[in-house]
Amino acid sequence: MRLSIGDFSRMTHLSVKALRHYHEVGVLVPAEVDPSSGYRWYEPAQVRVAHVIRRLRDLGMPLEQIREVLAASGVETRNLLLTAHTERMEAELAAAQAIVAGLRSLLDGPAPAVEVTHRRVEPQLALAVTERVRAEELDAWWEAAFGELDAALSTADTVAAGPRAALYSADFFELGEGEVMAHRPVAAPSGRLRLTEIPAAELAIAVHHGGFGDLDRTYGLLGTHVGEREIGMPGPIREVYVVSPFDTADESGLVTEVCWPVFQTRAR
Repeated sequence: MRLSIGDFSRMTHLSVKALRHYHEVGVLVPAEVDPSSGYRWYEPAQVRVAHVIRRLRDLGMPLEQIREVLAASGVETRNLLLTAHTERMEAELAAAQAIVAGLRSLLDGPAPAVEVTHRRVEPQLALAVTERVRAEELDAWWEAAFGELDAALSTADTVAAGPRAALYSADFFELGEGEVMAHRPVAAPSGRLRLTEIPAAELAIAVHHGGFGDLDRTYGLLGTHVGEREIGMPGPIREVYVVSPFDTADESGLVTEVCWPVFQTRAR
């Protein structure tokens, strides 16, 4: 028994356009293709496969992963792939819920006041990773960069001398892509390790408690403080991760210092 692509479409609730695409990418190959006309024919056993594909697409699973699920050699492998996808969905849902909570807070009223302190920091040796980073790729880059730094620090002839930190160029904020330096302050090494020197600076500092999703609010409050006093200076903005995701899985426990370069250590 052969099923035309039209009948197969009606039986599976997959459009003809979708079926052609799934054929092209190798997710659902017809049982037979007419060599002269290119017309596709399916067999009844493929209806169940098509139903599986449609449900996986409803769950937002990419076609490459659907191909892996269909090609899985056993139930255990298939279940592991499905579990991994649902865990990603749960993480995305949690992130979306956090964004909605932040949005409601913004719409419900003005942001709470933030305490701003001023501090001069001296030059500091650090292990560093510096690259030009796109804003939408920052999260993955940030995690990979600090993972690399932590691994290097574990084998280096030196010890950490402060929390994880990063410097963000003006281009990163203004153009959506710019230089970012992730670094771990360290004590002076005794071996051949070459380090970067983080320059001295005078900074206005606001402490952000919680996840990075609403870190922009602390930036806004700190930038307003600096702008009103006309004390801003050119230079990268620094973030110091006093308590980072490497230290706790609880977002509410994260503590980040946002540091804005200024030309004096006392507010006017």
